[in-house]
Amino acid sequence: MKALKQAHLTPEPIVADQHLKMDQGTMLNRAAWIPGLGVGLKTVSVFPGNPSRPSPLPTVQGIFVLFDDQSGEVKALIDGATITRWKTVADSLLGASLLARPESETLLLVGAGTISSTLAEVYPQFFPSIKRILIWNRTFTNAEKLAKQIGGTAIKSLEEGVRQADIISSATVSVEPIIQGAWLQPGTHLDLIGAYRPDMREADDEAMKASRIFVDSRKTTLGEIGELIKPIESGAITEADVLADLYDLVRGAPGRLNDQDITLYKNGGGAHLDLMTAQYLLEQVSNQG
Repeated sequence: MKALKQAHLTPEPIVADQHLKMDQGTMLNRAAWIPGLGVGLKTVSVFPGNPSRPSPLPTVQGIFVLFDDQSGEVKALIDGATITRWKTVADSLLGASLLARPESETLLLVGAGTISSTLAEVYPQFFPSIKRILIWNRTFTNAEKLAKQIGGTAIKSLEEGVRQADIISSATVSVEPIIQGAWLQPGTHLDLIGAYRPDMREADDEAMKASRIFVDSRKTTLGEIGELIKPIESGAITEADVLADLYDLVRGAPGRLNDQDITLYKNGGGAHLDLMTAQYLLEQVSNQG
């Protein structure tokens, strides 16, 4: 998280995304170039039905390639799941550290996958005030399984969980909104991770209208992700309602103004964040010899 924060003080990246969709599968390619830092390409496949196959496979599989930005030399190949896990979690934590109330006590995890399990591990390290972790998942047994692993509480009603939570972190592959603005309480911080395609979203128009909206990067969210495309198309919000991204926030742009604000953060997870994470990982490995 500290590495991401520091990297956002460097020049903004050139980024490009490509989404290929066939039947139930998606091939997602994301590239970024940050002057002085490097060039990176992450290519991943997303097949939601993989866990149900006779021989189960991960939903997301892929690889990240790190290039030197001066010579084009390949510096590293990094497992896609590993870099995505730490990039995604650090992205959300950085957003929460800048936007959520420091005294937040109840964390709600929407979804029970690898990202949620890692969030459960690290959120209390940065928010020591957290006393309860609630988990909601469409398949309740998966929520129960994660709750047992982390010492949390599995819940059946998403509405009840949202109404109780100080911080909500949602990591699903939902196409239709599952989090309703009518449920959000004053002071809540809503972290939206899951939507990565134009047809995907996790929160409804009312949630967007009720919130001060922030993103990790305007370049990789506006016009790219359904979480923003759809409410802008419906007229619920405009691009001007996206108040700041991480490049602005780490330089002191206003975030939460008071304890009653509802803050909404879209974790778009662009390739520039993978690139920042890859450089940090390579430095750590190099320092260890």
